[in-house]
Amino acid sequence: MSTPPPPSGAERTDGAAVRIGALVPLSRPGWVEAGRHLLAGLELAVREVNDAGGIAGRPLELVVRDTAADPRRAAAAVDELAGLGVAALAGEYHSVVARAAAARADALGLPFLCSSAVLDALTERPTPWVARLAPAQSHGWRIYADFLLGGGHRRIAVAAESSVYWASGARILRDHVAPRGGTVAALDMGALTPGAVSDALVDRRATALLLLVGHPEPAVSIVEAVRRDQRLAGTMIGAPAGQPEFARWAASLGGAGAGIPFLRYLPERLGPLGARVGTALRERLAEAPSFVALEGYDTVAVLAEVLRSHGVDRARVAGSWPCVAVEGTRGPIRFSRTPGIGVWQWAWPPVQVVDRDPADPGRFRVLHAG
Repeated sequence: MSTPPPPSGAERTDGAAVRIGALVPLSRPGWVEAGRHLLAGLELAVREVNDAGGIAGRPLELVVRDTAADPRRAAAAVDELAGLGVAALAGEYHSVVARAAAARADALGLPFLCSSAVLDALTERPTPWVARLAPAQSHGWRIYADFLLGGGHRRIAVAAESSVYWASGARILRDHVAPRGGTVAALDMGALTPGAVSDALVDRRATALLLLVGHPEPAVSIVEAVRRDQRLAGTMIGAPAGQPEFARWAASLGGAGAGIPFLRYLPERLGPLGARVGTALRERLAEAPSFVALEGYDTVAVLAEVLRSHGVDRARVAGSWPCVAVEGTRGPIRFSRTPGIGVWQWAWPPVQVVDRDPADPGRFRVLHAG
C-alpha cells in the first residue's frame, strides 16, 4: 500500500498516488440518489485520468467520505482527509454541508472544489482556498423567478422547512418578484401538515406552490395532497431545488410528479465531450445521468488539469483557480471573483428550467433557459 503524501501537501516524485478527498452524501438523511450520481461522475473522471497516465505518471486516487447531509460529519471528514495528505477536496451536494466543509478547508489551507452546492454564502469571508462549479443560488433562482413571472404567476406560495438554504431561496424569490408586482407567501412546514397546505393555498389565492422541502418527505405527500384537491386544479407546483431530476421522484409519484418545473444545469445540447461522458455514465449508473453526475466529472477534470500544471502543493493548487481553462462536459470552465460571493466561481454554468413531460414522465421538457 502506498504511503500517503505528507499532510502539508508537499511535492512527491516517488510514484505514490495523488489523493483527492471526496465529500458525498451516501446515506440518509442525505439525498442518496444525488450522492450516487455525484460519485459516479467523480469516479469515472478519475478512471479516465489514470487511463491517460495519471498525474505526471502518478495514479490519481479518490478517498471518499460519506457526509450523510451532516455538517459536523463533513467538517470532521475534512480534518481526517487533510491528515491523510490529500492535495485537494472535491464534491458535496448539500449547501449547508458544503458550507461547513468550506469553512474547515479555509481554516486548514486545503483547496476545495465544490461540485454541486449553490448557497451564495458558501463561506463567511472571501477565501482563496475554495472554488465552485455549480451556479450560485441567487443566479439560478432568479432565472426561475423570471420563469414564474413570464408564466403570469404573481401570487406565489412556498412550502418551506427550516434551513438556511430554503430561507435563502425564499428571500431570493421574494426580492426578485416583489419589484415586479409579485408576492411570496411562506407556508411553515414545521406547523402545517401536507393536507393543510391545500387550504392555505386556497386562502392566499396562490397560483404557484414551490416545494422548499426535503425529498421524499414531505415533498411527495404535499404533491399528492395538492394534486387531489379539485380547488387547486390550476395551481402550478414547482421545485426549484431539483427534486424531480432523479428517478426516485418519478417512481414515488408517477404521473403526479410530472409537470413540476425545476432547475437543471445543462446546455440545450451537449457537445462531444458531454455526450461521450453521458453515455459512459449511463452505463455506470444503469439509468440516465443527471447534471449532478456531470458536475462530478467536471470537478475531477478541473482538479486533474490543475495538478498536472501546478503540482500537488496545496497553496499552488489554490493559487491556480484564476488560471483554470478547462473544457467541461457543459462548456468551457473558468473561475472568477463574482460580487457578493466569497469563493472562486464558474460564472456561469448553463441554467434551464425543465419538467417531466405529463405525456411521458420519463422525458424532460425545457421550459426556459437563462
